[in-house]
Amino acid sequence: MVTLKINGISVTVPEDYTILQAAKEINIEIPSLCYLKDINCIGSCRVCVVELRERGRSRLVASCVYPVAEGMEVYTNTPAVRTSRRTTIELILSTHRKKCLSCVRGNNCELQKLAFDYGVDEDRFAEEEIKYRLDDLSPYIIRDNNKCIMCRRCTAVCNKIQTVGAIGEIARGYKVHIGCAFEKSLNDVSCVGCGQCIVACPVGALNEKSNIDEVWDAIENPKKKVVVFTAPSIRATLGECFNMPIGTNAEGKMIAAIRRLGVDSVFNMDVTADLTIMEEATELLERIKHKDVLPMFTSCCPGWVKFVEHHYPDFIPNLSTCKSPQQMFGAVLKTYYAQKNGLNPKDLFVVSVIPCTAKKFECTREEENAFEFTDVDVSLTTRELAKMIKGAGLKFTDLKNEDFDNPFETATGAGAIFGATGGVMEAALRTAAEVLDGSSAKVEFKEVRGTAGIKEASYNLGGKKLKVAVASGLGNARKLLDMIKSGEKEYHFVEVMACPGGCVNGGGQPVQGDSVRNYVDLKALRAKALYDADKKLKFRKSHQSPVIRMLYEEYFDAPGKHRAHRLLHTKYVKREKY
Repeated sequence: MVTLKINGISVTVPEDYTILQAAKEINIEIPSLCYLKDINCIGSCRVCVVELRERGRSRLVASCVYPVAEGMEVYTNTPAVRTSRRTTIELILSTHRKKCLSCVRGNNCELQKLAFDYGVDEDRFAEEEIKYRLDDLSPYIIRDNNKCIMCRRCTAVCNKIQTVGAIGEIARGYKVHIGCAFEKSLNDVSCVGCGQCIVACPVGALNEKSNIDEVWDAIENPKKKVVVFTAPSIRATLGECFNMPIGTNAEGKMIAAIRRLGVDSVFNMDVTADLTIMEEATELLERIKHKDVLPMFTSCCPGWVKFVEHHYPDFIPNLSTCKSPQQMFGAVLKTYYAQKNGLNPKDLFVVSVIPCTAKKFECTREEENAFEFTDVDVSLTTRELAKMIKGAGLKFTDLKNEDFDNPFETATGAGAIFGATGGVMEAALRTAAEVLDGSSAKVEFKEVRGTAGIKEASYNLGGKKLKVAVASGLGNARKLLDMIKSGEKEYHFVEVMACPGGCVNGGGQPVQGDSVRNYVDLKALRAKALYDADKKLKFRKSHQSPVIRMLYEEYFDAPGKHRAHRLLHTKYVKREKY
């Protein structure tokens, strides 16, 4: 431990702390742009400079990387510090496309907030004429380098955390910018669409490709029946867009808001999370019984699936053939639901609300189509839904709670926890344990819970030892795959989610600034809302769901049978690695 003074206040902190971390201990928040805890600590933006006084001299240092020392004297708000920060922000703005009124990050932009806080003159330095082509060719992410401030957060998360390496620095000196190899589009490289670059970006240089207008058009089209279903994690994050505390379960208000947008039905995607477990658990047991390809990997996450297709194609046979809950719901709606209600599937406009940008790509995969029509027409992120609600003039926090529509309103706790890392595994174990063990006592498998990047567990079920692993974040997935490939590790079942912490921390979730992300465990708080919801539900195992029983009795016969396999399963393709 070392003791230093910050603005005359004594503080004792671990010796491996930086000045920025030490200041937070006494409730002084030093502004930053490039710094993201555990992701990007490079001291490049210089917004976080503080004045360090030692041996009768003073100098400005970057607090996010400068280590504390015994007896150090630091000042965070001197005239020299304020002048430096203001000038730095003005220089950043000189090469920044200032389209603030129409920017997707309007009112939620870290650069805009700093400019306001420091009273900068946005036109002090003449704008440079360098213009970059808008990259909008992929179905999920738009990249506008004209708004990029070169903080390098996006490249850090893509290379260090996700190990995808789809983007990096190009050129040198004043012409350096972020892009893909050979200036290719994100659509033409091995980007998996996870969207972690979007939630890391402090400005509007990266955002999801919006499908909002398509949904509004469908709602206004009298020939279309618009059906919306929401993913498990949306209830735990949507409230943040309306200044509700992080981790608030806003399910009832969410349903009420969507209904008031003018859609025909609002359904609960937890239902097909349960359906996924029925098919996936059956497939796992069949693989074990027949000594088929193991370990079996979950296939709910399209970013993870695309990662395997690009980077580890030898493991494609290990992926479960089950479609994701999103695609299963689309298939159910355009077959069973359409037939039962006398609807032409082509007149059904199916919209998912999802925490993920990669789901936009998943909607376009030909392998996902049950028939000649797409399973899901449009996938909206949590942010897009919030924008529609605000655009419709709805006062979200004042809405009274409402329930999902029949017949897809009732799901189990197993479906609810899908949005947290380890949730899919635990849901599968709840059903597999009862099938193998014949016991209905065990409900919670806490060994696979938590936000750790890699978790392992083994269970004795029905006289069989089941070895499982859970990974979140593609960097951790890579470590796990390499250990499996080398023979160092051996499992029966592996759950992987592309985003660290799972869907609750997905690339389509509300963007929280560095002042929150650096000090609040978003993953844990959001996941807690899902586990709390699980505990309150009447049914907590997927096979107990009355809706699931209805679907199999009326349409699918049994898990893994011909019709279920035709509509609820898919295949994968090897993709180029660029």
